[in-house]
Amino acid sequence: MRIRKKLVVDEGKTEVFQAYANVYDSLYSDKGYESECDFLENVFRRFGLEDAESILDLGCGTGGHAIPLARRGYKIFGVDRSARMLSIAREKAREAKLTDKVQFEVANVQNFSLNKTFDIVISMFAVLSYQIFNEELFSTISAARRHIKPGGLFIADFWYGPAVLCQRPEERVKSVRNGNDRIIRIVKPDMDTQRNVVTVNYDIIRLSGERVVEEIEEKHSMRFIFKPEIEFYLANAGFSPVHFCPFADLENEASETTWNVVAISRAT
Repeated sequence: MRIRKKLVVDEGKTEVFQAYANVYDSLYSDKGYESECDFLENVFRRFGLEDAESILDLGCGTGGHAIPLARRGYKIFGVDRSARMLSIAREKAREAKLTDKVQFEVANVQNFSLNKTFDIVISMFAVLSYQIFNEELFSTISAARRHIKPGGLFIADFWYGPAVLCQRPEERVKSVRNGNDRIIRIVKPDMDTQRNVVTVNYDIIRLSGERVVEEIEEKHSMRFIFKPEIEFYLANAGFSPVHFCPFADLENEASETTWNVVAISRAT
């Protein structure tokens, strides 16, 4: 029997990642979450937060960063608007016996309120680039500021405008195994240089043997961001810039070859 699921996801829709969540960890099984957490801890030490205890993870997804950080002893609170992603994250926390170290809550990163503050706020895997309108981007950064202690760090990566314009997004195909299943993801991007947005069209096919058992279609809109604009939004939200560099590379400068960059800022 063939099952076909269609879910179109675009800016402003709450269903983002709802269908994609079921294959998300399989598709990103090669992502180096542990090494990325090493990078985060290097940032903590470099900029005076080596004694940090609490971290807020904005757009935490299935807990790819939250779980390793909790395992390293931090108290983690993760928010994401995908209930399905958080269901997977909670199960991971239970399996790792980390439920005393990590909490998850369904919320929109643009306007949530937890009534608590943290030493550090992170927003990883280009969550900021999902905020495609100016109001959304500023609201997300402002929400981060409301939840961070004065002197704390905000660490966020995003698609870097000069690199996106120089390299241009292209069609890609990825195939991974998940037990007896094979998952094929086809990515077809459409670029709008007037809006600084790339619409990423995903077609995800899950096969058991040669039989198609599921097909998912999602549309994700991604904003590419430039250094002066992110600095403007950060400053107006109550942050001072600390460092701007390629993602996971503190020693070099971002360039037109750097698709993902990270902005590190301090709450004033």
